[in-house]
Amino acid sequence: MSNRLTNLIAAGLLILMFFLAFFSMKDISLTMDESAHIPAGYAYLSQKDYRLNPEHPPLIKDLAALPLLTQSLNFPENHPSWLEGVNRQWWFGNQFLYQSGNDADKIIFWSRIPMILILIFIGWLIFHWARKLGGNFTGISVLFLFALSPTFLAHGRLVTTDVGATLGIVLAIFFYLKFLKNPKKLNIILAGLTLGIALLLKFSCILLLPLFAIITLVYLFLFSEKGRKLKNLFRYVGLGLLVLVVVALVIWSVYLFHTWNYPLEKQVEDTKYLLSSNPFPTLIRTNVWMAQNPILRPFGHYLLGLSMATQRVAGGNTVYFLGMVSAAGWWYYFPLVYFLKVPLAFHLLTLLAILFAIFCWKRGWLREHFPEFSMLVFLAIYWITSIKGNLNIGVRHVLPVFPFTYILVALAIKKGYWNLKSIPVRKIIIVSLLILGFWYGFSSLSTFPHYLSYFNEIGEGPENGYKYVVDSNYDWGQDLKRLKNWVEKNNIEKIYVDYFGGGDAPYYLREKYIPWQGTNPHNEFPKGNYLAISATLLQGGRGTPVKGFNQPTGYYNWLNDYRPVTRAGNSIFIYYID
Repeated sequence: MSNRLTNLIAAGLLILMFFLAFFSMKDISLTMDESAHIPAGYAYLSQKDYRLNPEHPPLIKDLAALPLLTQSLNFPENHPSWLEGVNRQWWFGNQFLYQSGNDADKIIFWSRIPMILILIFIGWLIFHWARKLGGNFTGISVLFLFALSPTFLAHGRLVTTDVGATLGIVLAIFFYLKFLKNPKKLNIILAGLTLGIALLLKFSCILLLPLFAIITLVYLFLFSEKGRKLKNLFRYVGLGLLVLVVVALVIWSVYLFHTWNYPLEKQVEDTKYLLSSNPFPTLIRTNVWMAQNPILRPFGHYLLGLSMATQRVAGGNTVYFLGMVSAAGWWYYFPLVYFLKVPLAFHLLTLLAILFAIFCWKRGWLREHFPEFSMLVFLAIYWITSIKGNLNIGVRHVLPVFPFTYILVALAIKKGYWNLKSIPVRKIIIVSLLILGFWYGFSSLSTFPHYLSYFNEIGEGPENGYKYVVDSNYDWGQDLKRLKNWVEKNNIEKIYVDYFGGGDAPYYLREKYIPWQGTNPHNEFPKGNYLAISATLLQGGRGTPVKGFNQPTGYYNWLNDYRPVTRAGNSIFIYYID
């Protein structure tokens, strides 16, 4: 395949991805995390104040808020959600978007455009890297898998940190490997800049630090001349410290800007409050001391966010999973959700790649394929960390493993194919790959525009995936505007709503909206009315509590006697209770 044809196909795939993301984004409502991220980002840039959403780094929120600076928006600076309490991000977000006279849909639309551009940049980046490693066809294969990934199409349109984390990790590993191979000044700076950027995109990118330590040691063991291993170790330790200096400068300067108008006294009090349940008193004292220091307070605020994120991963979140409800998490949650949410065709490609890798393995592979080895180490670290954590709220949390898996699968299949001696077997493999590629593409394109609720055939497809797992895997509030359209089209006068997501039901449904809270044991639903329920709340009210879980469940079992008359999108079930 020529370079010109390769570039044309790559451009076509990226354009296709842009249009799939853009046109499937236009009609989806504000999702849960966006209700905190978008207002927080605008507050950072317009107020230089980081009192909101410190549990996530600022960079994705900043990028989302950039288009908003050209709009004339009302900032509720005198509202209690901004002036009083600590981190009232959800209250403030609703106030800013829906209660302050702003055009919420316009804000949401323009905030998402930078996210789609980030998605396209990731596609170009992994195409470029895969092409360098395996040639033109490998680059196109990887980009095809990425561009039609239902999970990236689902989350790459949203103002959340998961796709940003993917960008940061791919970028940082790419430039760190260049630094290892050629530790000149420019590569030291680029390695530091990209690692710093990654750490400003999501706190889970902190896992890059042990990765870089491991692959540096292995690199020195493999490529140092005899008798120079110890000398090279000290050399790379010194160079690594220079990389970390660049990282520290990046983080300090960005957080300095974001805390410029954040009153020091409030930062200190907020830090004390937010860490009050942290089990490590030394960490609390250190963090408070840094927050009190005018020079170190940017690092103090970064450490606060990292501590909050780490504590939340350990603490978990109440979720529905396979008929159960728990806050403690399940070790097999992410492997199973990955299995159900990724197209089945790709799982078959992965199996073929593993067989080829076993077939083609030979001594000396590590020296010849160090970038691939580094990817494998990252996959091991990220998967182990994800499995051990208790925050089981979506496959989006393992998005950073996807690009490396695509690259490794494509490289293994290419190498395995060219090692086959039998022409008939080669023909069978080519036909099989074409069938799997068509299947993969069809499963993605046929899901448009409902990518967030995508499940593969074993997960019973987008219409039935809610039976297995919900939250950001299926229902994140994306179909509220579709509920509004259904209500208007069918001239519904009143509708009871139990909604999960970042949107504001009264804002869209106006006088037709009647709030309904299924968790209230004293509520008895009035007959002769419509009831709309988000799948996350519906399944949470049907699930069986695991041992030790004491919150109320089973409060929606009475709906088992009814069939929904329709759905808004896939995620909001509409019943008529007669």
